[in-house]
Amino acid sequence: MSVDIKVRGYHLDIYHHVNNGRYLEFLEEGRWDYFERYRFFDLFESADLAFVVANINISYRRPAYAGEVIRVITRMSKIGNKSAQAIQEVRLLENGEPTELIADAIVTFCLMDAESQKSVVIEGQLRDVLQNMIEEGQ
Repeated sequence: MSVDIKVRGYHLDIYHHVNNGRYLEFLEEGRWDYFERYRFFDLFESADLAFVVANINISYRRPAYAGEVIRVITRMSKIGNKSAQAIQEVRLLENGEPTELIADAIVTFCLMDAESQKSVVIEGQLRDVLQNMIEEGQ
């Protein structure tokens, strides 16, 4: 799954390219779009759970500049007992096609009980949906 974002002036830093912190926002936009398409947030709310980011490991490959359009590509990669990982890529979009890699990231999530604020096992329907996301992404 992917979402396209046009790089705007307010995304830039004093060097006139996208500030490294902005990529975290771009990646988050990609994850929100991805999970919304699977109606994943509905499952969280009904179970009083939260899927929270525990770690993001990002590599910056090339700067993005104002006026460029980027595509954030997101896919689930694996499910653990209490965590799951997504792989994300930010690519330059040229003529409607993703081309040059701008940044890539591995994002680790934990499933958390909203009331106790403690991590819980990923099981049942949530696990099934995540597994389906992995299978559809391959």
